[in-house]
Amino acid sequence: MSRKLFGTDGIRGKANSEPMTAETALTLGMAAGRHFTRGDHHHTVVIGKDTRLSGYLLEPALTAGFIAVGMDVVLLGPLPTPAVAMLTRSLRADLGVMISASHNPHDDNGIKLFGPDGYKLSDGDEATIEAMMENGTAAYRVPADHLGRARRLDDAAGRYIEYVKNTFPRGLRLDGLKIVVDCANGAAYKVAPSVLWELGAEVIALGVAPDGVNINHECGSLYPDALSAQVTAHGAHLGIALDGDADRVVLCDDKGRVVDGDQVMALIGSAFAASGRLAGGGVVATVMSNLGLERFLAERQIRLLRTDVGDRYVLERMRQGGFNVGGEQSGHIILTDHSTTGDGLVAALNVLAALVQAGRPASEILSLFTPLPQRLRNVRVAAATAATVLEAAPVRAAIADGQARLGNAGRVLIRKSGTEPVIRVMAEGEDETLVRTVVDDIADSIAAAGGG
Repeated sequence: MSRKLFGTDGIRGKANSEPMTAETALTLGMAAGRHFTRGDHHHTVVIGKDTRLSGYLLEPALTAGFIAVGMDVVLLGPLPTPAVAMLTRSLRADLGVMISASHNPHDDNGIKLFGPDGYKLSDGDEATIEAMMENGTAAYRVPADHLGRARRLDDAAGRYIEYVKNTFPRGLRLDGLKIVVDCANGAAYKVAPSVLWELGAEVIALGVAPDGVNINHECGSLYPDALSAQVTAHGAHLGIALDGDADRVVLCDDKGRVVDGDQVMALIGSAFAASGRLAGGGVVATVMSNLGLERFLAERQIRLLRTDVGDRYVLERMRQGGFNVGGEQSGHIILTDHSTTGDGLVAALNVLAALVQAGRPASEILSLFTPLPQRLRNVRVAAATAATVLEAAPVRAAIADGQARLGNAGRVLIRKSGTEPVIRVMAEGEDETLVRTVVDDIADSIAAAGGG
């Protein structure tokens, strides 16, 4: 069965427009609730959200849908996505729901579903739920005396704070460290500063005044300039920037330099390997991760396995091969010893543990390799030709020529966007000027053939 509503990270769209409407959320709640009603026990779903204004639209609609099919609902309020995954398992719930569009602007929203194991749903489960929605949900309504109930879990934030702190090595503290944390006016605006403060750090908090529309607005992991400026202004030891639902992290070292997910994976992967904790003998990343990371790991006999772009594909490969370190260059870091999904705060604490144990500045421990020059260009094409433009002879010739010019010291990566008529052209290699030329030549040939 194919999926139409669900993408690589749940359902997403403009708030109060299909599919992000109260009507669709109600139907989704009924279908997903019925699908996960398995057995004779009392069924429960937990629902978390970020700070978007539209969360007030979608949360009650989903709640009504679940109650209509007999599920009890536990409302968590604003909490990071990984907190919802954790509490789904901790509360022995049958289903978890996160209302968020992650790093997108406030007028977008999304719905992510987690199974009782705390992992995002399989493609098969999502396709089944879609089919149930299309076929109508009226038959799933339960009698009045079997309706579910809703209640709020008042200590949800405290439970997640304790869970995250327990991922930090016992015997270590953050005393004497000054840390700037940018919470993107999003889901972690309370819990992230609390975790760092309770572990002993002096905390300078940014992006902790959500008003429903300022989530991710010129702050957080997509806009690290403000974080960098505050790190240098305060003489901080580290800067931590989360996104709207706190499942990704971007760091700034003590010199204010931005550190991406590749450097974080290099640090954590090599540290785990040195201490005998690295499972599977490798790190899982996507095709976008820099060749510099691959070479750094190879020098330490650590494999780098690559997947398609998307944290769900990284996690699938990790589970298949028994790996415990993976992630994306963009800052989704997945450490399966602790979490079933990306957790920006847990990843940051692993970096801070290395910082404390090494007794060296972040600018040293987070600069483990020199990235090869990498350039990405997005080319918009006509919707009618998006599926076939890469088969055009001039485009195929440009791609082959570009790879030949880069040789074994570089690579070309061409991907079609899964959500819009865009072709993404990326290249990297030793020579920055050559990389730029190769990308532009391929992109120009795609634009000429694609009619965008």
